[in-house]
Amino acid sequence: MYTIGIDLGGTNIAIGLCDSTLKIIDKDSTPTLAERTPEAILSDMATLTKKIIKRNNLTLDDIEYIGMAVPGVADTSTGHVGATFNIPFANYDIGPELSKLLSGKKVIIANDANAAALGEFLAGSAKEANSSVMITLGTGVGGGVILDGKIFAGGFTYAGAELGHMVISVGGRQCSCGRRGCWEAYSSATALREITEEKMNELKIKGIKSALFDIAAKDGKVTAKTAFDAMRAGDKYGQQIVDYYIEHLAAGITNIINMFQPEILCIGGGVCNEKDYLLIPLNEIVDREQYTRDEKKKTKIVIATLKNDAGIIGAAGLGK
Repeated sequence: MYTIGIDLGGTNIAIGLCDSTLKIIDKDSTPTLAERTPEAILSDMATLTKKIIKRNNLTLDDIEYIGMAVPGVADTSTGHVGATFNIPFANYDIGPELSKLLSGKKVIIANDANAAALGEFLAGSAKEANSSVMITLGTGVGGGVILDGKIFAGGFTYAGAELGHMVISVGGRQCSCGRRGCWEAYSSATALREITEEKMNELKIKGIKSALFDIAAKDGKVTAKTAFDAMRAGDKYGQQIVDYYIEHLAAGITNIINMFQPEILCIGGGVCNEKDYLLIPLNEIVDREQYTRDEKKKTKIVIATLKNDAGIIGAAGLGK
């Protein structure tokens, strides 16, 4: 039997047909056009699902179930979405409604970060683990926790594992959630870009030259990569930004390890393209500060391997 994995995002809907080993056989995508009604979006989702199935000479009878990764509070037991962002599905029975459009085929939903974490656990960088955590450093900081092979979603509200919103500095940087000092406000790719811009404004006011300006001018904008590029060019201000960023990233990761003690913690998102420039100093701090610093067995920190396919694969594996 095959499964379908759907990764519902604010910009695109990505859909994949997976075999029993969760290998993606075929995939496609369509714009979400999130300003539309839920019904219009679900109609496109169902149409593309049927298209992929037909394209592979299959029918709905060949599909065991359909899994969906949703950016919001997703009740896996009912298929109901509570609070959500960037898509018009708040307080909506997205699972049952999609099922109606697909001849009653079973639809299982999960939060998108949880689904991505499950994807890495089942078929990616945490495949050999029993328990793992995945964090994604993107617009925000997404988090997913797998304990004893199962998603930890917070059974009371299904809003658990919002790891980016633990406070690491009381009264600190403003976070998009409304609180101050959240880990996300220091460790997301957005935060890294903002911290870089703040340093550059400070240097500009003081009339201090830096490779940061040259790199930003060459790229046409300041990005999460600007400080790392400046650091590699030998710029001390780029080094200061990277050190500050990794110090705060390590604080959150150390907290997570102390709480869950996973075998593997995998990191996804664009910042991970820095590879050893990120991992080596990160590991040095975490090794020094984690509660189990003197134990032989320690959490292994790795780069996520499934990239943009993690949500599809995790959604396709929700019924495994």
